[in-house]
Amino acid sequence: MSEPLGSEGTTRRLPVLDKDRTPEDDVPVPEPAPEPAPGSGRFWSARRVPAAVVALLLAALAGVLLYDIAAVRADRPPLRVRRELARQLAERPLDDVWVLVGAGVAAALGLWLILLAVTPGLRDVLPMRRPDPDVRAGLHRGAAGLVLRDRAMEVAGVQSVQVRAGRRRADVRAVSHFRDLDDVRADLDAVLGDAVRGLGLARPPALSVRVRRPGRKG
Repeated sequence: MSEPLGSEGTTRRLPVLDKDRTPEDDVPVPEPAPEPAPGSGRFWSARRVPAAVVALLLAALAGVLLYDIAAVRADRPPLRVRRELARQLAERPLDDVWVLVGAGVAAALGLWLILLAVTPGLRDVLPMRRPDPDVRAGLHRGAAGLVLRDRAMEVAGVQSVQVRAGRRRADVRAVSHFRDLDDVRADLDAVLGDAVRGLGLARPPALSVRVRRPGRKG
């Protein structure tokens, strides 16, 4: 069988029709969305103020000690403070009140520094979910509370709202001047539940909603 000729005498191949192909086969199949990366842990504080205070104290003590050692090497008497401290440590027993107080203060300061070293700090920053492993974000608790308050004020019957957003729980205290309190509470649970999920937090806080009537004036 001869093929049809084109306008210039060239041959042109006819399109091949697939009888088994349906219109649904031409619809592009969307690719699945990538799985979001797991939420990041809490943000660690730099602890600049405690570190600066400890560094200054250690530098001052080391400077005084080095000066005293250099003075003794130069055939000068040691500092009176060091002589008095050595005498007190030599004469006072271990069960003396001031010795126990000094040991307790030193132990408390040491435990405080250890606690600062092993805890992350920055409790006001709530870690968010990580859609990309290279992206890390956090949301301030005050900003989260403002978002929840604005969404709660959109509910019919709500006169005023107070929101305290924490790391584990968000306390919502609403005042309703009309509508049934159970209906207002149900609407707040639904609206605030969607708002909490919309914040994109790695660990969404649990909601605690309370609704009351406004107090009587006078």
